[in-house]
Amino acid sequence: MSTTTIAVLIAFVCYLAMMIGIGIFSMKKTNSTEDYFLGGRGLNSWVAALSAQASDMSGWLLMGLPGSIYLAGTGKAWIAIGLFIGTALNWICISKRLRRYTIVANNSLTLPEFFQNRFRDKKKILLGISSVVIVIFFLVYTASALASGGKLFQTVFGLDYHYALLIGAAVILAYTFMGGFLAVCTTDFVQGTMMLIALLTVPIIAYAAISGDFTGALTAHDVAENSDFLSLFYIDGKPYPLISIVSDLAWGLGYCGMPHILVRFMAVKSEKELKKSSVIAIVWVAISLIAACFIGILGRGFLNETLTETGSENVFIKMIQQIFDGNIVLIFIGGLFLCGILAAIMSTADSQLLVCASSASKDIFKNILKPEAEDKKVLNVSRITVLVIAVVACIIAWNPDSSIMGLVSDAWAGLGSAFGPLVVCSLFWKRTNLPGAVAGIVSGGLFVIIWDYLPILGGQTPYAVTGIYSLLLGFFVSLLCIVIVSLLTKAPSKEIVEEFESVKTYQE
Repeated sequence: MSTTTIAVLIAFVCYLAMMIGIGIFSMKKTNSTEDYFLGGRGLNSWVAALSAQASDMSGWLLMGLPGSIYLAGTGKAWIAIGLFIGTALNWICISKRLRRYTIVANNSLTLPEFFQNRFRDKKKILLGISSVVIVIFFLVYTASALASGGKLFQTVFGLDYHYALLIGAAVILAYTFMGGFLAVCTTDFVQGTMMLIALLTVPIIAYAAISGDFTGALTAHDVAENSDFLSLFYIDGKPYPLISIVSDLAWGLGYCGMPHILVRFMAVKSEKELKKSSVIAIVWVAISLIAACFIGILGRGFLNETLTETGSENVFIKMIQQIFDGNIVLIFIGGLFLCGILAAIMSTADSQLLVCASSASKDIFKNILKPEAEDKKVLNVSRITVLVIAVVACIIAWNPDSSIMGLVSDAWAGLGSAFGPLVVCSLFWKRTNLPGAVAGIVSGGLFVIIWDYLPILGGQTPYAVTGIYSLLLGFFVSLLCIVIVSLLTKAPSKEIVEEFESVKTYQE
C-alpha cells in the first residue's frame, strides 16, 4: 500500500469513526418511535437546514451534476436552476404549513401518517398505498447513493467496486441502525458543512491554477467551440431545445413530494427556528449548486487527463487528487476533501434508509398489521427494516456501470409525481378529499413507471422517444386527477374542514 493511499485511508477512517460515534451517542437518546423518526421534534435551525439540504443533494451534487456538465457543457446547469427555485419555494411556502398541520393532525410522525389523519382514512388505504410508493422509489434512490459510494471507494483506493459498495453501505447502516433520526440529522449537519467547504475550496484553487482563463484552458484541452460549452443554451455543441430546458427546470417540482426533506420541516422545534432554517437552507443550496456547476466547467480545462463518459462522474475526485498531491500533508488534506464527497453520499443514503424504515415499521407494521404493538417492538422492527432495505438497495446498485444521474432521476420523478401535488393540495385546498388523494398518488406513481420503464412506443419508452422528463408530465397528471376526482366525489366532512381552517390560527 502506497504512502498516498495510507494518508487518504487515515482521513477516511477518522471521518467514518466520527460518524459511528455520533450514532452511538444518539442511540442513548433514542427511546421512542417519535425520537427515532423525528428526534422528538427538537431540531434547531442549523441542524434542520443543513440536514434537509444535505439529505437532498447526495452524491449527485458532487458527482452526477459536475459529471454531466463536464461532458455536455453549461447547458446542463438548468437542472441546478430548477432545483434552487424548488428549494426556495419549498421552504417559503410548504415548511411552516406542513409543520403546523402535522401537529394538528394527531401529531403525525410520517408523511403517510399525515395523509391518513388529514383525510380521516379509517380503512388505511392512503397509508398502505403511500408506504408502498415510498419503499419502491426510495429503494432506487438509496441505490443511487450507495452506487456513488462504491464509485468513490473504487476510484480512490482502487478497490473492486462491489467491495467498495459494501464498505460504504455498512458504515451508513451502522449509525442509522443505532441512532435513528437524531443520528441522521447530526451527521447530516457535519456532512453538510464538509460538503460546503469542499465545494468552495476546490474550484477556487482550480480557478487560480488556470489564472481565471476559462477559454484558454478549454482550448488547451481541445474543447471546440468554447462559447457553446460555456453557454446555457447549448448542449454537446448543439442548441438546447426549449422542451429540454423546461424538463430540467421541472426537477424543482419534486421538492414538495420528497418525504426525507419534508420530515425535517416536521421535526423543527419551533416556527422561529423554522424561519431561520429557511434562510440558511436557501443560501446553502445556492452556493452549493453554483460551486458544483463550476466544478464541471473547471474540470474540463483543469484536469491533466480527459475523462470518458463512464468516468465523467469522477471529475471532482480527480480534481482533488490533482490539487492535493506532492507531500503527505497535502495528500491527507485531499483525503479530508474526499470525505466531503463521502459526506454527500452518506447524508442522503441515511435519510432514505430512515424514511423507508418509518414507512415499513410505523405505517405498515404498526398502523395496519399490528396496531396493538408496543413502541419498543416498533422501534426494533424499524431497525430490522433499515437492514433489509440496505441489502436490497445494494443489490440494485450492484452493477458498476449504474448511472448515478439516471437512478436519481427516476426516483426523484416517482416521488415528486406521486406525493408533490397531494402535499400541495392537502395543505392549501380544503376541498381535497380521500378519493382525490388516492387518485393523485396512484396516477402520479404509475405515470412515471410507464413513461420511464415501459417500451410502448415502437419498442422504446416514451421518455426515450420524446426526451421529456417524466416529472414534468407526471406532476400535472397527478394534480389533475386530484382536482377532478375530488370535485366529482363527496366533499370533505365538516370536521376535516374545521381542522383545515384551524391550522391557520394554530399557536404553539
